Amino acid sequence: MSGQRAGASENDAGWWRDDASYQDDYDRDAPYRDDAPHRPYREDLPGPRRGERERPPVPQQGGRAEARRAQQGRGGGGDDGEPPLGRAEARRARKKPRSKKKIVAWVAVGTLGLITVAGGAVYLKLSGNIKSFDGDALSKDRPAAASPDANGHTPVNILLIGSDSRSGDNKDLGGGEDGGARSDTTILLHVYSDHKHAVGVSFPRDALVDIPKCKLPNGTWTKPQTGVMFNSAFSVGNTDTGNPACTQNTVEALTNIRVDHTMVVNFEGFAAMTSAVGGVNVCLPNAIYEKDLNPNLPKKGKMLYPKGEQNVKGQAALDYVRLRHGIGDGSDIGRMKRQQAFMSSLIKSIKTNGMSPTNLLPLADAATKSMIVDPGLDSPTKLISFAMGLKDIDLHNIKFLTTPWKFAGERVALLHPDVDQLWQALKADRTLDGQDASASAGASPSAAASSAAPATETPVNGTGIKVGVYNGTTTGGLGTKAAAALTAADFTVTAKTNASSQDHDTTLVQYGPGQKAQAEQVAKLFPGATLQTSTKAGISLVLGKDYAGGSVGAASAVPSGPLPTSVAGGARSADDDPCSNVSYG
Repeated sequence: MSGQRAGASENDAGWWRDDASYQDDYDRDAPYRDDAPHRPYREDLPGPRRGERERPPVPQQGGRAEARRAQQGRGGGGDDGEPPLGRAEARRARKKPRSKKKIVAWVAVGTLGLITVAGGAVYLKLSGNIKSFDGDALSKDRPAAASPDANGHTPVNILLIGSDSRSGDNKDLGGGEDGGARSDTTILLHVYSDHKHAVGVSFPRDALVDIPKCKLPNGTWTKPQTGVMFNSAFSVGNTDTGNPACTQNTVEALTNIRVDHTMVVNFEGFAAMTSAVGGVNVCLPNAIYEKDLNPNLPKKGKMLYPKGEQNVKGQAALDYVRLRHGIGDGSDIGRMKRQQAFMSSLIKSIKTNGMSPTNLLPLADAATKSMIVDPGLDSPTKLISFAMGLKDIDLHNIKFLTTPWKFAGERVALLHPDVDQLWQALKADRTLDGQDASASAGASPSAAASSAAPATETPVNGTGIKVGVYNGTTTGGLGTKAAAALTAADFTVTAKTNASSQDHDTTLVQYGPGQKAQAEQVAKLFPGATLQTSTKAGISLVLGKDYAGGSVGAASAVPSGPLPTSVAGGARSADDDPCSNVSYG
């Protein structure tokens, strides 16, 4: 029954009385009320019988004893006619009131204790929420970690994955009927070493890429895949939690940037996060109807979300970031723009509320219930510390953009060399407008400006030059990456396969008789490569470990200065109007 202790009822509740006055009389258990259940009573013990209460004897009136009591303020009968005090009552009357300072001190100590216990409980709760993936599933051939700048600061790269897992409550939130998990959203967030700039780069989920070997749940490793959809990396192994390590391996192979941390949030966690911050302001260029969310419906249906700016949370927020149809051309490119606008508004809400541990804890609790992280973020302390490290970034200096891309039939392909310039700029800790973030904290304005001066390199022209590309390493995807760079510079790629051996340390440009000038054009696109003569006609590019490590390659030839419009032209700032740049086509 609500509101009563176990065993209580209206008939017998309160029959036990722990009355202190009874304890003054004798040291046994306090007596029962007359209507209490029977309990054996020991008659041989001294003291009053059940139902009787011993009262202190009343002293005789008058005499010297009475006079002394009256003089000491403990007298018997007085003008009010009250009986004299007994010894027990007198002792209690003589007690001094407890010091208010002591009371305050004890209350403070007790409150501090409660806060400590509550804080420990919150820590344990968050710790119980957090799940991490197997660190052994990460590639053994990873890009080198970023080096600290002159001030000891290091940039941080975080891979953010939105999972449309079909398990548990996610199915009710729009996960569909099929099993397994898919990456609905993937953003590489680069936090510059000055911790005053950040840029998030969205990967098109249907971009055709190469996926390196990945670890399966049974402990075996897959073979590398070529020309498959980007989001298929997360589905390798077909588990309800997805394969974040495989996605991280794929991103590192594509970008040659080391990913420091990976965070996966599913539908349920995303919906809870938006509710924890009180909703997020978004904007729709036109009204959305039931058929827009479910194209299989025969009719348009009723309107679900009106045109214009509105606050969404929970299911409505999830609908917004997953919506493809009814806006623009219905492509994933437009959806990424809305996701970037949503992320901007979410960050704005968090920063507006204040990035204190008190405000971040409800958000952390909501997120961690449905979050999978890398082993380096598997504690509340690490998560809160990471979040607090972002509090000094101004909204205008948080940018979002999509990888440069082009249509490839029904899919899209990453656009080279534009995307290579983006990766190299991030790896060099250079902002989209060409500023060196690693130098800006300690360098003078003039020095920073000179470091951003555009270079005057002559562009490479491969028109009429045929090149065969051969991967001389065990790192997957290098041939595709190099071939794309050659094609973008108008070279003709005649072959793309593995070399006869995969133990090449250095990248070679091999050329036949009379083809040195053409080979030099290839070497200009891959600075650091070694020219090597051959008796066979033709030009061959043999990729070595130096290309896999980033010290050789088209990306290393990226000039300084602002990135081209094809890269940064569509970028949005976190403080942009939520109604701008939210559709495509």
